Amino acid sequence: MQETDPPVSHEPPKTRLVHRVPVRLRQHWKVLALLAAVVTGLVAVVGPYRIRPYITSDVTIMQSEITDNIAGTVDLFDDDAKHTLVVDISDAQYKRMISAYEKDGDKKWVTADVVVDGTQISDAAVRLKGNSTLMGLGGDRARPQGAPASGGVGGPPGGMTGMAVASAEDPTSLPLLISFDENAEGRGYQGLTELSVRPGSPVVNEALALSLTAHTGQPSQRYAYATYTINGKTTTRLLLEHPDEMYANSLSDNDGYLYKADASSRLQYRGPDQSLYADQFKQVNSVDDGNLQPIINFLAWLDGADQKEFDEHLSDWVDTESLARYLATQNLLGNGDDMGGPGQNYYLWYDLSDKKIDVVSWDLNLAMTGGATTQPDEEVQIGPPPGTEMPGAPGGMPDFGNQLKTRFLESTAWAPNYHAAYWELYDQMYADGTAKALLGDIAATIPITDGLDEQQLSTAVATTDAWITQRMESLDAARLR
Repeated sequence: MQETDPPVSHEPPKTRLVHRVPVRLRQHWKVLALLAAVVTGLVAVVGPYRIRPYITSDVTIMQSEITDNIAGTVDLFDDDAKHTLVVDISDAQYKRMISAYEKDGDKKWVTADVVVDGTQISDAAVRLKGNSTLMGLGGDRARPQGAPASGGVGGPPGGMTGMAVASAEDPTSLPLLISFDENAEGRGYQGLTELSVRPGSPVVNEALALSLTAHTGQPSQRYAYATYTINGKTTTRLLLEHPDEMYANSLSDNDGYLYKADASSRLQYRGPDQSLYADQFKQVNSVDDGNLQPIINFLAWLDGADQKEFDEHLSDWVDTESLARYLATQNLLGNGDDMGGPGQNYYLWYDLSDKKIDVVSWDLNLAMTGGATTQPDEEVQIGPPPGTEMPGAPGGMPDFGNQLKTRFLESTAWAPNYHAAYWELYDQMYADGTAKALLGDIAATIPITDGLDEQQLSTAVATTDAWITQRMESLDAARLR
């Protein structure tokens, strides 16, 4: 009997429950169990006498990032459920948030009441999130010198397409980060300390890119569509798991550090002083360690490595198989805003077991919106057409670049790994019909609201479907050459 393929799920694989327990706790559970048994025995023997604990082991074993985990009524990332998110920010707090950003770009936390799937969370915190999307709020401060003002209150920088634009007059347009523990230490919601409200609607391209990344076994983020109401206005929004400390602890069974690249970073060595990298990388987990040394050591090596050294010893520093798959995935998804894009959208995971670095994808809102005919060895283009001047940007274009990506793809030793990964991933994502099947599944979960009608959803899905068709036709032709 011919075997049939299992049905494809569009949802990124759910984080294993064990991964919501801190790594150190998982690794030392036997010690903790023995300690609990000893304490129970002592209580039985000494009765009312007070016992003072004497801790000789690593106290981080006993730490839990979330001590008050709100269960909610339904799994937030269950795509069979209809989700709702309500955010209420007082006028004073709202003005404070907007004015702080307009003044100096400060993304200030303000207090808000949040209701997730019917569960009230009072005194949560919210702040603005993003860079290019927020240019509509910054006025002259946010606009490159000499650049003309865009229509309305703002517009995508350099003519970028597929990007939502924020407006202070429309709270639903604001990309927000919700924190459950900023105002209540140790509080979480279903194992999350933060939740991102993505800009734009319905952004099926981002949801599909997340699902395809997860489908190929690479780190991704969980998401859900919800009916979203903020200060009385309702629309449809994509809610995205934000990489926090708990997310970092779920990436591997091994201990490690997760770092977020800043939009201004270019993966460049600045010297041995860790303070010189404060505006390049933010440590997500184990922040009390303040340990950027693994990144600094790698950048020092990369800065001094000639071509021979790079070809022969990159694998001592980087999981090169993972890097090849990451770079191939970004090209296949037509995402020019990756680790080499103007937003430097990526995370670095440093595994303390094998002492190697992995790249984790992030912020795929520009994926699958352009570059459908980009070939495997071409750079995905975003922004204005070639030759268009962008005042205030060097060379008239946004600032791109990442030397690890560039050197890897140009290396005769490592480029074959990229090409092998590329066509393997192409088969998994497109050739077998997965992308179009996932697109249909995703569309079925998107709620129709005041801010998104049936026609708008249908048009968005049809646009992405057409992009997939064009991508497949272009790459199928390239494969035959």
